[in-house]
Amino acid sequence: MNRASPRVVATGLGLLTPLGLTVEETWRNMVAGRSGIRRIERFDPSRLTSQIAGEVRGFDASHVLDRKDVRRTDRYIQFGLVAAREAMDMARLPERLEGAEAEATGVILGTGLGGIDTIFDNIITFATRGPDRLSPFLIPMGIGNVGAGQIAINFGPLGPNFATVSACASSGHAVGEAYEIIRRGDADMIIAGGTEAGIHEGLVGGFAAMRALSTRNDEPERASRPFDRDRDGFVISEGAGVLVLESLPHAEKRGAPILAEVLGYGATADASHITLPAPGGAGAVRAARRAMQKAAIDPSEIDHVNAHATSTPEGDRAELQAIRTLFGDRASQISVSANKSQIGHTLGAAGGIAAALTILALRDGCVPPTVNLEHVDEAGTGLDLTPQVARSRPLQTALTNAFGFGGQNTALIFRRWDA
Repeated sequence: MNRASPRVVATGLGLLTPLGLTVEETWRNMVAGRSGIRRIERFDPSRLTSQIAGEVRGFDASHVLDRKDVRRTDRYIQFGLVAAREAMDMARLPERLEGAEAEATGVILGTGLGGIDTIFDNIITFATRGPDRLSPFLIPMGIGNVGAGQIAINFGPLGPNFATVSACASSGHAVGEAYEIIRRGDADMIIAGGTEAGIHEGLVGGFAAMRALSTRNDEPERASRPFDRDRDGFVISEGAGVLVLESLPHAEKRGAPILAEVLGYGATADASHITLPAPGGAGAVRAARRAMQKAAIDPSEIDHVNAHATSTPEGDRAELQAIRTLFGDRASQISVSANKSQIGHTLGAAGGIAAALTILALRDGCVPPTVNLEHVDEAGTGLDLTPQVARSRPLQTALTNAFGFGGQNTALIFRRWDA
């Protein structure tokens, strides 16, 4: 017997970013227009052409892991656990799920890289000291699915549990697939989002070798410049963004605080180029239209776009073109934000972080700024890109984008919850 798909809502958020160690600290600093980009402190970056990053400073996982387990988990796993715990606390969930509630709850945690620190460091150990000196925790610390597994191990969910790996679209896929799993009845609740901890000399050097990174080393806070004519690449960053998603009946039965409704999700491939977007942002357009179709809305109902906008010349231009294609004559009326101007590019965590920030924008009726936007790229002329300063505006429905190398695109649509 067919049953109607339930509505899906967000009841909890967790954030770790270069702007803060919690949801509210990150949001407060974002609205204030602050930047989390600094010279790299985790290692000496002097050998690299790009020496700046968005690092999570002052991080401590001791409230979710004991000292022994901290040593046995990669930083990306710790980020995911801490963000998941904050999201669960906001959603008024217990320290550990049990019984039927545990069986009805899943975890989908996206990451582009997994335990890259662990992997790099053990490769160096292997090369210099031999296989006998490799850590027995290399595999469980390094592989990309263990972040999701550790959330279940620590907090109890027994439902669907896996990782999504699609570069910088990873956690857009995680949130979207969580929405679909709940809609089809395979779980009542999913802890979903993304985590990344990629500030390692080898990885930063790899992106620098592609000439993908900004080299504005003397002005770190001004280096990430989405939509600006003078942008010269993205600023690598780290962090985590996790949501608790539930079916509406499940959330109402629990008396959970409802933050927003997830209306739609779209995912497409460019089938075009390994790093460059499809001409005109065609894949992004198709993903957004698919999300709108599922949401049963048309473009006239969208108020706000949280753009992927990494500060790369071709990527930003394609997204601006996609916005024009999607909204036509209304494009100038859409408030667009580029959060990576303040926090840099968190790679596989970007979609989860953007989803949480989009929900906060809807909650507060506040469009966060695109800082460092001084000379708008000609592709953005006439669009409302929210330069420099946050703006109060009633918001009902918002679109957030996440795109990945390999031509993978996701779009998520959220609606403000008015009880």
